[in-house]
Amino acid sequence: MMVRLVEEHGSPQAVADAVWTLARENEWYREGEAAERFLLAQPGLSRPQVNKAAFSLLVAWHGDVLGRLRHDGFEWRWEPQRRSAPVLVRETTPGKLPAFIESLLPEGWLAKVLHERDERDALRRGRRYMSNIAIVESLEELAALPVDILITPLAAFTDAGRFTGRYAGPARGDIEETLEQNLARMFTHAETPRLSGVQIKAPMSLGADGTLVAAIDQPFTHILKPTGTAGFEALPIVEWLCLEFGRAVGFDVPAAALIEMPNGMPPALVVERFDIRRGADDQRRLALEDFCSILDLPATAKYDGTIERMAKGLRPLSTEPEADLDILFRRALFAWLIADGDMHLKNLAMLKAVAAGAKEFTSVRFAPLYDAVTTRVFPGVGGDHMALKLNGKDDRLSPQDFLALARSIGLPAGKAEAALTEVAARLLECAASLLLPDFVGRSDSAKSMRNKVITIVTERATAFRR
Repeated sequence: MMVRLVEEHGSPQAVADAVWTLARENEWYREGEAAERFLLAQPGLSRPQVNKAAFSLLVAWHGDVLGRLRHDGFEWRWEPQRRSAPVLVRETTPGKLPAFIESLLPEGWLAKVLHERDERDALRRGRRYMSNIAIVESLEELAALPVDILITPLAAFTDAGRFTGRYAGPARGDIEETLEQNLARMFTHAETPRLSGVQIKAPMSLGADGTLVAAIDQPFTHILKPTGTAGFEALPIVEWLCLEFGRAVGFDVPAAALIEMPNGMPPALVVERFDIRRGADDQRRLALEDFCSILDLPATAKYDGTIERMAKGLRPLSTEPEADLDILFRRALFAWLIADGDMHLKNLAMLKAVAAGAKEFTSVRFAPLYDAVTTRVFPGVGGDHMALKLNGKDDRLSPQDFLALARSIGLPAGKAEAALTEVAARLLECAASLLLPDFVGRSDSAKSMRNKVITIVTERATAFRR
């Protein structure tokens, strides 16, 4: 502690003066005298000590510096820069990495690939993150990074759920190189954007000619989700089906398409980012904050919350709280009806937007649907429960449980009843007609997985039809 104080104040005498100021305010005269004797009697402290474990990083949002993140070898310190823009990064617990920054860090597959020892190592080795955040050592590094702006929408190269552009991203090698190995090689570049979440995924960039490439030194506009392993090979197909269900229910859903991958690999899913500006004329600033960050919880606690607790965090934050409570209710209902057992706190978020020059967030609304998957169709999770409890339960939910949830979060009974009827009816209507893209539907395994998802959704929605 003494070394750190001398480093901060410049000399033992300056520290003693600062201690005496505090001592006089609290009448700690004996303690002040003892501290001064101790400080001035230490040899080798006549000049500031060099803390080799200390480092600092600049945190920028849309290219503008928000502040400096410091680590002294023992704990974190967030130093916001004086600015008129709204506060994005909050330091709620001194000495701890701010929750918003922690929520950006890799986890799962990517964390293993990067072999980073801890959060300090992760932040020093990466530069680009979701929510238009850059974390760098210098302004020169910041200026060299590409700007993430959507110029080419995925819809321009999508036909009936199939990507019609040209895939030029990582693929399986001709000999023994797997897709995972080639994806991992992307992340050896510090410029490759880091992603959170346990699923294998890669940052991509869609060019004006429809070419989809790795976003190493390109704008990060889309996310590639390739096939899984060990029974999860159909994960991209199942997620595409669930996103289509969400679209039918009326949620805001990002553009998504299935890609016919090279070298005989199973189809992959490409999803458009919804947290970036759309075109050069779009002057908004956007940020995605998941509910782990909102509730000031570490990523390891993403399964520890409840829908009721989310509602308490949402209400004071949203610019349209009543509408967002209705969306939260519908999202919980939707997760149960499609048997999504992985709708945790990091898979739910608020999308924040501020107009150019505004001092407060112009809009803070529930984010579009993402990472929605029928988990019960995969091996080992056939009895999967809801990730977050509601009305004290995470399985065998009934309409009465959701009506109890509505009362707890302050959603009017009429709106809750309407949501139960509408969501169930729309899911049944969609389930009766939802087909896979032709190039996927020719596979017997894909058709079998589609039928499993449809069966589950139909059974659950029928039970809720009112």
